[in-house]
Amino acid sequence: MGHIVVMDDSEAQFALTSWSARLLAELQEALPREVECEWRGTLWVAEDESQLESARARVGSYAARGVAAEVLDATNLAAEEPALRSGLAGGLLVPGDGVVYPPALARWLLDGACRAGAELRQHVTVDSVTSGAITTSGDRIPCGAIINAAGAAAPRLTPGLPIVPRKGHLVITDRYPRLCRHQIVELGYLRSAHTMTASSVAFNVQPRATGQLLIGSSRELVGWDAAVNSTIVGRMLRRATGFVPALARLRAVRTWTGFRPATPDKLPLIGPWSPSPGLWIAAGHEGLGITTALGTGRLIADLMLGRRPPIDPAPFDPTRAMPEGAD
Repeated sequence: MGHIVVMDDSEAQFALTSWSARLLAELQEALPREVECEWRGTLWVAEDESQLESARARVGSYAARGVAAEVLDATNLAAEEPALRSGLAGGLLVPGDGVVYPPALARWLLDGACRAGAELRQHVTVDSVTSGAITTSGDRIPCGAIINAAGAAAPRLTPGLPIVPRKGHLVITDRYPRLCRHQIVELGYLRSAHTMTASSVAFNVQPRATGQLLIGSSRELVGWDAAVNSTIVGRMLRRATGFVPALARLRAVRTWTGFRPATPDKLPLIGPWSPSPGLWIAAGHEGLGITTALGTGRLIADLMLGRRPPIDPAPFDPTRAMPEGAD
């Protein structure tokens, strides 16, 4: 979805998301226009007083870590986002969060790597990775180190990785500028994201630089079934229009699915894979892959080159013990 969001569910998650966001901000002046990097902020919406109380607790958590955040009452919430329905309790505004267009950011980073000497091979299938070699369609490529960053498909190349594909749907609309100002997310989204049930939906809408609106989101554990599930999409859109009624009048231009790489403890796998010397893992980021991309790259580079990274790498160790029966 391209949401650059600082999350505080755990110390490790906060360290990686906040560091990654700072790294992106440092690149701001160099980013081309097509990356659509905008610091719109995140508005977490509370439906009732209990959710608003949790927002107050999060303000304290953010403040203790040096991140600006503000609790809004119902009146101030409506002033920030007039399109939201009435009757909401308030919200939590985190103004430093951002939005990017992920394909353009990935392409820009890839082009930079190639200018620095990387060799890009496209339209080839990686069949396997072993100690010191990658095998692709009959071609064996020897190398000193390998990074498996294949997302939800990473276990296909490295059996034993605790990653499962978690399917999600997104809907994008035609151009309706100024309907929403911030990335708007319901506070209940966190419960949906962290519970590994068969299916769930939660409200999330993102205004794009193009004037379009990206609407989410859903989560399903259905293996690699990529088909659009109209029932889930219907639930997702009803949830969205329940928060922003005007969405019901907009024209959708595309609906699609993707797979988040989910781990049992909700943290990514970043570091060496000790069962296979020379193999490194950078996968399992679930819904925070875009947010944490730059921090992940820097952390891997520091570890590979023997430098001390600015955050503790231990919580992301790919061989760490995982909780049993986690949801």
